[in-house]
Amino acid sequence: MNIPKIIQAQKSYFAAHKTKDISKRKQLLKNLLSEITKREKDIVTALDADFKKSEYESVMTETSIVISELKRTIKNINAWAKPQSVMPAFLNFPSSSKIYKEPYGVVLVISPWNYPYQLAFAPLIGAIAAGNTVVVKPSELTPNTSKIIKEIIEAIFEKSHVSVIEGGVEISTELLAQRWDYIFFTGSVTVGKVVAKAAAQFLTPVTLELGGKNPCIIDETANIKLAAKRIVWGKLINGGQTCIAPDYLLIHSSVKDQFVACYQKEVTKAYGNNPENSKDYPRIVNQRNFDRLAIMLENEKILIGGKTNREDNYISPTLIDEPSLDSEVMKGEIFGPISPVISYDTEDDIDTVISNYEKPLALYVFTGKRNFAKKMIANYSFGGGTINDTTVHFANHNLPFGGVGESGIGGYHGKHTFDIFCHKKGVTKRYNWLDIPVRYAPYNGKLKILKIFMKYLS
Repeated sequence: MNIPKIIQAQKSYFAAHKTKDISKRKQLLKNLLSEITKREKDIVTALDADFKKSEYESVMTETSIVISELKRTIKNINAWAKPQSVMPAFLNFPSSSKIYKEPYGVVLVISPWNYPYQLAFAPLIGAIAAGNTVVVKPSELTPNTSKIIKEIIEAIFEKSHVSVIEGGVEISTELLAQRWDYIFFTGSVTVGKVVAKAAAQFLTPVTLELGGKNPCIIDETANIKLAAKRIVWGKLINGGQTCIAPDYLLIHSSVKDQFVACYQKEVTKAYGNNPENSKDYPRIVNQRNFDRLAIMLENEKILIGGKTNREDNYISPTLIDEPSLDSEVMKGEIFGPISPVISYDTEDDIDTVISNYEKPLALYVFTGKRNFAKKMIANYSFGGGTINDTTVHFANHNLPFGGVGESGIGGYHGKHTFDIFCHKKGVTKRYNWLDIPVRYAPYNGKLKILKIFMKYLS
């Protein structure tokens, strides 16, 4: 595979202005919507083959999100792409000013394995809508889904417009060695730093959608039964392999036992007495990630679960009791169905734990006290979050989704996706019917007039 040749073909395609026609972009997105709708069953089958993801979860967290994103983009692309008029500067009178949405050019999208379909197509849709060419590198850890992604894209786009390049680390390394106009990466913090370093060589702008240890705070006034139900759902969907899943639980000591009992009941309601037999409970993606998670269970006190089956990459829904902050399970993002339970008595206790980690991608707080929720949201920096639920902020396309600090750079979804793949080009148009002489040399006697102007402009 000649990667430089593929990139050069895309550069030539872009330079020939073949992506600039908005009506063409819109038609291609309509064609993509038709193909995706037609292939939905194949996508669901591929996701099941890759990590036993149920049809319901596949539709809810993968195909329906992509279809909604496509429909929304098709409906709004003309308005999003239209130059935006802004107030002109008084010093430029008479004039007008506009912001033009200009595509960057040749874009690289590197998608992850945990939501391999959704997180490949969501950025792709925005990049195409904004007028870029795109190379998509899907995850090699979900080969069945990657194959479907490639088939769908090749059915709709010319390769000089959108190409799919499959492969492992060596392919990713070669891709990152090339010069791009924009890079969009979703994955781990460790690899995100590699991407950022590669991009810095060419001063390439990036969006990095990463992760972190997302705290979930449950205070003594929370609706414990409902909190347990919502946390079970948010934590265990996709087998816990979700970047915005609650990573660890900070529970007021007075309601800890009640919460643990409710959590167990909700797990049983959702997945039965033995989740291993539930068709709704996904598996860990591969044995390497299984082994990484299994180590976290060693030498810990298990409150719930703790069962494993390496042959099936199965780890049961698990609560770990009061691990130390330097234990294996608390060192980094868990990314699996394991939840450490840490009790607290004071807000200082909460701060001690949360401040021990980098800024997370998400934060959740369950409480009946409005002021407590406001305080937790204000006290800590995080990508996004939810009060009295988990992960659902992701579903609102009006909210930018992304991290801060080590949990990521940039936010997308809906119009925000279109916007990140555009350079905002500011243009002022001057008119010729008046030309105020105060700005021109010689400046003798004009300083007083300038100061009057600046006083009223400040």
